Amino acid sequence: MVTTSFPATRIPPTLGVLLAGGLARRMGGGDKPMRTIGGRTILERVIARLSPQCSGLILNANGDPARFAAFGLPIVADDVPGFPGPLAGILAALDWTAANRPEIGWVLSAAGDCPFLPRDLVALLHEAREREGAELAVAASGDQSHPVIGLWRVALRDELRHALVVEDLRKIDRWTARYPLATVTWPAEPLDPFFNANTVEDIAEAERLATLDDAS
Repeated sequence: MVTTSFPATRIPPTLGVLLAGGLARRMGGGDKPMRTIGGRTILERVIARLSPQCSGLILNANGDPARFAAFGLPIVADDVPGFPGPLAGILAALDWTAANRPEIGWVLSAAGDCPFLPRDLVALLHEAREREGAELAVAASGDQSHPVIGLWRVALRDELRHALVVEDLRKIDRWTARYPLATVTWPAEPLDPFFNANTVEDIAEAERLATLDDAS
């Protein structure tokens, strides 16, 4: 079991970005976070899980922002063209934070289709980063890394933009490999907190897991 003794007062102000910019090809298109499980949309579940852990939330999404208006979050689109992947969403969040919340030095990214995120996600990532003297921190469960779920230093945004625009770098783990990186591993049983709904079949499994999660 992952536990922390990291006091809440030691957690730096951290903005959360929910990454919802993907194309959901395996579901036939559309917005995966808007699918419903256990009577609530996936996005509602993500917001409820991360709001208590973050100093505010924003949503990274492309296309018409009006479809997310009911959630009341700032909508930040990629400014790197061509749907280059989650790094573009992370960059958009770092730039938005620098411009709108300059007192915040860290961004927590999370996939908008992960409804069961840990309640101690931000605290444990910061604890590991500080303990190991790392520049970045990412999550894992079982034997699988989840680099899209991690802590990013706002001050690295210019380096990330160079990697995306000049070097055409797309894979998150290729970028994180350039910096001291802390990894925190959560147990994957009885419920993997980083389960994500990629296919129609995953939605059925998510319904089952939602019963476990709601009971915890």
